[in-house]
Amino acid sequence: MSLTTLMFRSVLRLLTSLIGEPTTSISTLLYYSGLLPHNVTLVRMVRHEMLDQDNYFLHFIISLMSCLL
Repeated sequence: MSLTTLMFRSVLRLLTSLIGEPTTSISTLLYYSGLLPHNVTLVRMVRHEMLDQDNYFLHFIISLMSCLL
């Protein structure tokens, strides 16, 4: 598989989850980048299954957010 195909699938999965479930997707991004306040109610919205090994673009965004913000 080429790198373009892997990134395209990952971007497509991220966009699908952002459109379908925007609150849980954003809370998952914020949680794994370390920007979500420690609150039990907010942590319940985090989807741990969203962060699997094939979701390269999500890993990239989390790393970027944790470094820059």
